[in-house]
Amino acid sequence: MPTFSPESLLRISQSLFESARVPPADARVVARSLVEANLRGHDSHGVMRVPQYLGFLRDGTYRIGAPLEILDESQAIVAADGGWGLGQVQAHRLLDRLLMKARAVGVAAGTIRRCGHVGRLGEYAEKAAGEHLAFVGTVNSHGGGRRVAPPGGAEGRISTNPICIGAPTPTAPLILDFGTSAVAEGKVRVAYQKGEQVPSGWLLDSEGRATTDPGVLYSEPRGMILPMGGPQAYKGFGLGLLLDALAGGLSGGQCSQPGPITGAGNAVLFILLDIKRFGGLDHFLSEVGNLAQFVRGCPPNKPNEPVLLPGDPERDTLEKRRLSGITISDSLWEKFGELAVEAGVTIPF
Repeated sequence: MPTFSPESLLRISQSLFESARVPPADARVVARSLVEANLRGHDSHGVMRVPQYLGFLRDGTYRIGAPLEILDESQAIVAADGGWGLGQVQAHRLLDRLLMKARAVGVAAGTIRRCGHVGRLGEYAEKAAGEHLAFVGTVNSHGGGRRVAPPGGAEGRISTNPICIGAPTPTAPLILDFGTSAVAEGKVRVAYQKGEQVPSGWLLDSEGRATTDPGVLYSEPRGMILPMGGPQAYKGFGLGLLLDALAGGLSGGQCSQPGPITGAGNAVLFILLDIKRFGGLDHFLSEVGNLAQFVRGCPPNKPNEPVLLPGDPERDTLEKRRLSGITISDSLWEKFGELAVEAGVTIPF
């Protein structure tokens, strides 16, 4: 499997988006988001998404240059329509508005309906934490992507609705970012592209039998992803259900419903808290810094495996992949070549 430097993979991805007439600034926002996800070990939200996004642009599912249409706005609230523009572009536009509002009044919340796939939620939490703001965010699949079955159910009813919470510390921020299913659908797709099996405990086939074959999600009759915690995981499924309700209901978008299972994008909910307006920034950083240090100091139950905090695995992978590069599947690299030929461009290295 080919390995690329982050800079090279960024150039390749950006050039493919620009070949589809995406404005250079927007192409760079999306390409950087995908490469940064790969760097942090989240290949499910990395450059494997390039062909998917380009396919959506080609068939008109996504719109090039779509503005972020403001539907309602107050001192602390933004409700927007993404017009099926590229998700990372629209999500950063929303976040930038909310950053200003949170600094002004202490709290800000915003939604986007009809938004393209926004990628890794952790990148928005990292941006907010860098401004000494706390972040809470979620998305659903705007009515599609129903791959998670309820406990006791034999069909998918909701998507893998993630939740992300971020907070600054005196050093590296705490970034909790996870889907409410046993695994993100994108991780199953990565295994499917590589022709690999997935771990047990992730999937059920269409008859409710445990399987390690990722193909059950991509052929009829479709299989299912287990909720976080296993087949009787009422807490994991319940959390995903409520996130679906909040993202779809508050945004004016869609919650999971009957119809095509393939989700094209997201309904988005972001909430920001300006820390200095509450207990004070110095107090927060001191308390949270002491908390992080206290947890890190817990004696490990396995020698040479220190206790990790949310965000640590991503930062560890980031340092490794900056040096060693990012490896992609042979099939994805072949697809990049096909896309370049179709667009009549040369892939830059």
